[in-house]
Amino acid sequence: MSAAAARIAARLDRLPASRTIWALVALISLGGIFEFYDLFFTGYVAPGMLKSGLFTPASLGVFAQLSALKIAGFGTFVFCTFAGLWVGVVIFSQAADRLGRRPVFIGSLLWYVVATSIMAFQQSGELLNLWRFVAGIGFGTQLVTIDAYVSELIPRAQRGRAFSVNQFITFCAVPVVALLAWALVPRAPLGMEGWRWVVLIGSLGALLVLLLVRHLPESPRWLALHGREAEAEAVMAAIEDKIVAETGTALRPPAAAAAEEEGAGRFSEIFAPRYRGRTLMLSVFNMAQVIGFYGFAAWVPTLLIARGVTVTHSLEYSFIIAIANPLGPLLGTLFADRIERKMQIVLGLVVMGLTMAAFARASAPWLLIVLGVLFTLAANVMSYAYHSYQAELFPTRIRARAVGFVYSWSRIAAAFAGLAIGYFVNAGGVPAVAAFIGVAMLVGVLAIGVFGPATRGAALEDLSR
Repeated sequence: MSAAAARIAARLDRLPASRTIWALVALISLGGIFEFYDLFFTGYVAPGMLKSGLFTPASLGVFAQLSALKIAGFGTFVFCTFAGLWVGVVIFSQAADRLGRRPVFIGSLLWYVVATSIMAFQQSGELLNLWRFVAGIGFGTQLVTIDAYVSELIPRAQRGRAFSVNQFITFCAVPVVALLAWALVPRAPLGMEGWRWVVLIGSLGALLVLLLVRHLPESPRWLALHGREAEAEAVMAAIEDKIVAETGTALRPPAAAAAEEEGAGRFSEIFAPRYRGRTLMLSVFNMAQVIGFYGFAAWVPTLLIARGVTVTHSLEYSFIIAIANPLGPLLGTLFADRIERKMQIVLGLVVMGLTMAAFARASAPWLLIVLGVLFTLAANVMSYAYHSYQAELFPTRIRARAVGFVYSWSRIAAAFAGLAIGYFVNAGGVPAVAAFIGVAMLVGVLAIGVFGPATRGAALEDLSR
C-alpha cells in the first residue's frame, strides 16, 4: 500500500505545468470562494441586521446568556460564526482523512448552501445565530479540506503557485461581497431586507458551483494510501492522458519517491514526537496571524471612522481597500515557488505590523487607503503562503486532522480578538489596536522564523518523514 502511494506521488510530482493542473486548482478554488464570501460578509451585513432588530435580548433568546461572557448584540452572531468554524475544523475536518477529500468537499459545500439559505429567512436573532453556527461548521470543514486537496493533487514544484492561484480566486469574493453590501444593505429590493439578499446570493452562487465541481477526481495520493490502488491508478492515468494530449509530448519517467508509513492515521499522531513541535508552532502562529488578518479586515470601517473618516466615506474606502484582497495572492504567483515559504510568511507579518503602525498615525484619506491596501496585500501573501505551508508539514494520513487542529486556534483567537479590538478601539483608539496587532505579528514571526522548517520544492513524503 505504501509502495503504491509512493509510485503515485512520484508520478504526480513529475507532472509539468499545464491547463489540466490549473483547471483542477480553479475548480477546487471555486468551492472555497463562497466560504470566503460568507466569512467576510459578517462585517458588511452588520448594519442591516442591527436595523432589523434581531439582536435585542428578547430576540436572541438563549444566546442572550452570552452576555455573561461580555458578548452581546451583533457580537453573538460573530461568536456563533467562529464557534461553528471551530467545530468544523476540529471535529468534522477529520472526515476528509477517513472518507476522502472529494466527498467531504462536495458535502460541505452542499451543507453551506442549505444552512445559509435557511439562515437568510430567519426572523429572530436566536434562530439566525443557530443557523449561522450550523453554516459555520460547513464552511469550516470546507476550508481545511481544500488545503489538503490542493497540496495532494499539485506537483511539488508548483505547490506554492497553486495556493496563490487558489487564494486569488477565493479572495475575489471579498470585493464582491463589499460591493453587494454597499449596494443592497441600505435598501430592500422586492420588499426583502438587503442583508438577506447578500446572504442568498452567496447560497445561489455556491449551488451553481456544485454543478461545476461534481466531476472533480479524488486525491490519488489518498486513494493509494487507503488501499484503493485501482482507483488511484485510474485517476492518475486520466490526469496523465489529458496532459499528454494537451502538451503533445510524453511525460518523463517518475523519479524514485519516499513511501509514507502504512496504517490509518489517528488524531493523537499530531502530538507524537515527530509532529508535536510542528503542531505547537503552527497553533501559536495561527492564534497570532488571525489577530492582524481578521482584526483589520473585519474592523476596517470602524478603524477608518476612528481616524476621522465619516461613516459614508468609511464604507466607500473599505470597498476600495477590499479590492486589494485578491491582488496579494495574484502578486504571489510571481514568486510563490521561488522564495522559501516560511520567508514569505515572515515578511508578510512584518509588513502587516509596520503598515498598521503607520495607519494609526495617518489622517489623510488617501494615505489611509494606501496603507490599508498595503496591509491587505501583505496579509494575503502571508495567507496563501501559510495555507500551503501548514498542509505540507503533515503526512496524507493525518493531513486534514492536523490542519484542522492547528487552524482551529485561529478560529478561537478570531472570536476573542474581535472583542479585544473593540475594547482597544474604545480604550486607546487606533494606536492601541496597532500595538495589539504589532505584538501578535511579532509572535507569529518568531514562531515561524525560529521553529518552522523549510519546505520549498520538497516532496510531501520527504517533509513528513
